[in-house]
Amino acid sequence: MPFTKTIRALAFTIAVLPVLAACDVDLTEEKPVTAAPARPPVAVSTVTAAAEDIPVVNELPGRIAPTNIAEVRPRVSGLVVKRVFEQGTIVNQGDVLYKIDPAPFEVQVQSARATLKRALATQEQAKRTADRQQELQSRKVASAQTRDDAVAALAKADADVALARAGLAAAELDLHYTNVKAPISGRIGRALITEGALVGNTSTESLAVIRQLDPVYADFTQSAKELRELRKAMNGGEVSVSADGAAAVHLLYDDGAPYPQSGRLLLQESTVDSTTGQITLRGEFPNPDTALLPGMYVRVRIEQGIRHNAIAVPQQAIQRDTAGKARLYVVAPDGTLELRQVVLGEATGNRWVVESGLAVGEQIVVEGFQKIRPGAKVTPQPWQQAANSSAQ
Repeated sequence: MPFTKTIRALAFTIAVLPVLAACDVDLTEEKPVTAAPARPPVAVSTVTAAAEDIPVVNELPGRIAPTNIAEVRPRVSGLVVKRVFEQGTIVNQGDVLYKIDPAPFEVQVQSARATLKRALATQEQAKRTADRQQELQSRKVASAQTRDDAVAALAKADADVALARAGLAAAELDLHYTNVKAPISGRIGRALITEGALVGNTSTESLAVIRQLDPVYADFTQSAKELRELRKAMNGGEVSVSADGAAAVHLLYDDGAPYPQSGRLLLQESTVDSTTGQITLRGEFPNPDTALLPGMYVRVRIEQGIRHNAIAVPQQAIQRDTAGKARLYVVAPDGTLELRQVVLGEATGNRWVVESGLAVGEQIVVEGFQKIRPGAKVTPQPWQQAANSSAQ
């Protein structure tokens, strides 16, 4: 029975095959695949490149230095008997800082006064003698030689008096110098000697150091290449100085916090450091609270000119390739994206100045980078700059 069923199935298959062949049916034909729908344009935030006048601001490293610094030194030799000042306080010019034992100098003053008195007595005697000889010679009683000797003795007595007066003045001056006074006003440091020390006016060791800290200097450096390029841009008319011609100078602490007082540029050195190729500049800043101390590291932000017809883009619009070169997305007229390489200049605030690679009127993508690629279709939307800046 099973054998009979197998024979029937085989016969049916043989009968059907010619029919299928006649119908020319391709059993291997696949059904057509339906194409995926096109991706809709992605919304991105953009800004339009515009020409504007941008300050040329450089941020340079610097150090704080006192405007005046004076080493307190003795002008006479002697034993220090007292230190008058408090270490680390503000002293005024002329304040007594140290007292040197005045006893030896008081003796010298007394000796000089006695010498002067003797010289004055000799002068008085010589004057009377000269007057008497002058009268006798007029009456033909004394000779001219005697009169001349008396006049010469008077002149010598006058010179002795002058010498004695000078000796007294020197002795009084040395006595005055036993009070070691502050040569300038400022903050005095630690005492470098103590009471009982023997000091001399020929010693190289100072007694203390006074630094004037209001105002203070900020000495900073800039490469000669940058200054040369800035002058070249000024000569070409691309950059001009401010209306008043003064460069605005501001300070930043080492942690980036701004110093509240603005300063002024004082000078630029006329020489270049041969080892670093840097030029030293100096600014002056008020320091009423002595927040700036000598030796402190700071960043000096200086406005050295105004760049005309410059293009600046937000910093977040800049992309970097593996080599570190700057790129940005530009929206083409047909709504597609172009990833373009640009050359950046200096930073100004939270923007970069674009030296080349971007034209006025082009749209730059600022936000929405997660879903875009070169050649993709986008829908530009204005970037809400004020909101984003406040958020930052």
